[in-house]
Amino acid sequence: MRSYRFNILLTFVFLTLLFLNNLAFASPFDEDGDIGKIVESSSEEKELSTTKITATKTNPDEKVKKPGLASSTNDDFGSDINSLQMYLTDPSANVYLAKQETPKIGSSTENIAEITINKDKKYQTIDGFGFALTGGSAYLLNKMSANDRAEVLKRFYDPKYGIGASMVRISIGASDLSRKCFTYDERLLGLLKDTELKKFNIYAGDKEVIPMLKEILAINPDIKILATPWTAPKWMKTNKLYGGGKLKTKFYQAYADYFVKYLQTMKDNGINISAISTQNEPECGTNKPSMKMDATSQANFIGKYLGPTLEKNDFGNVEIFCWDHNCDKKDFALTVLGDSEASKYVSGSAWHLYAGDIKILSEVHQEQPEKKMWLTEQWTGRNGEFAGDFKWHLKNVILGTLNNHGQAAFEWNLAADQNCDPHTVGGCPDCKGAITINKKTNKVDSYNVSYYIIGQASKFVRPGSVKISSSSTNDCLVNAAFETPSGKIAVIVLNNGDKEVDFKIKYEDNTITSKLNAGAAATYFW
Repeated sequence: MRSYRFNILLTFVFLTLLFLNNLAFASPFDEDGDIGKIVESSSEEKELSTTKITATKTNPDEKVKKPGLASSTNDDFGSDINSLQMYLTDPSANVYLAKQETPKIGSSTENIAEITINKDKKYQTIDGFGFALTGGSAYLLNKMSANDRAEVLKRFYDPKYGIGASMVRISIGASDLSRKCFTYDERLLGLLKDTELKKFNIYAGDKEVIPMLKEILAINPDIKILATPWTAPKWMKTNKLYGGGKLKTKFYQAYADYFVKYLQTMKDNGINISAISTQNEPECGTNKPSMKMDATSQANFIGKYLGPTLEKNDFGNVEIFCWDHNCDKKDFALTVLGDSEASKYVSGSAWHLYAGDIKILSEVHQEQPEKKMWLTEQWTGRNGEFAGDFKWHLKNVILGTLNNHGQAAFEWNLAADQNCDPHTVGGCPDCKGAITINKKTNKVDSYNVSYYIIGQASKFVRPGSVKISSSSTNDCLVNAAFETPSGKIAVIVLNNGDKEVDFKIKYEDNTITSKLNAGAAATYFW
């Protein structure tokens, strides 16, 4: 009888711990890892973590069944201005990244706006553009037929057939757009530690990510992959939960070893990770999963643990990015970049634009001109309107990043279903994919605005392209110009105004005459 009662008591204790463990933010542990009061995030922090910036939120996004460029993407581009091609996205005319008639080339005396290109004045080298392959995206893609999925992936990653996205962002463990929270090494609800990582399991969740990456790499073996954790294993954290908490200092080395274990396991699966960022949104502890990390802690972790451990294990070629949060403050990034130990290992800083101004990248560049800057995440929402989102994202995420010394830009989430699923409990419920995959038919319902935002740049501005000087006499014509590795010129122009604009592009002794409706963008390529 005594044994029976003991078993009942043990079961009750276990179920109670399980319940507490799965609460999103209410923890029986305080920030020092001890039993204490329940710590609630401030209302200001909750607002920051749940409010995402989009251009407008009025009407549902119109459905675009197929990319407009599909009929003309196998054309070979020439190498001089007489081979000029123009690809247009004009939501007001229902034109989506479609090849247009060649604009007029020749001298022009018209008194219209002028964009001047000077390829002798060079700036940063471009790393690329891409999307996040979240666990939810991989899950939906995996449910498609092999033929349908091959078509989709070619439209994303083949530079001739599709838009040639050249970068992929993935999560180390779960993101908030995974089907569940997990890390690769959990034991008994986070109550047991595993500093030797004997229980490390790359297939603890999001099992479809590795197969999808292999299919993407088969299309483009040169894809760069950025991997980012949303949280450390629970047993390493102060609150023993997936959401919130901090990394305990006594587990800094174990966490560095966790990164190495991940990189090696991915390599063993034929996937080489190009870069990592230390922590997604380190000042947000309200997402699920999430983990908070201040600048001093991050600099210490990178400089004394992560950087040396990567080098010791032959992963010194993997780039490390700090920060990975909003453009409303620069002190965090500058603290890490300016740390004498961390700076030896950090390639640059990663940014989101849910708060602040993209111009902050130029401020960081002034203080750390040798360090890279990547815009690694920006979402579009289920209630967004195509024209407004396209205009805002192209101006800020793409052209804003490039015109402020950035080398890469990502849109968030490659695919979601018609309900903006999957996501974790506590994850983003409104994040729209670059495509919508119908969860009943397992077919693509629509190519959405993020596809065209990235495509307007990625198809033409290939990795290794160099930004060159471009200036406009009309501030409504937001623009950027590039010289590609093969010597071609690409010029992206957005009409950010509210009326049609006639203009000319002046390059050496040649003039291109064109026009764009309000909110339209074109890439001119020769």
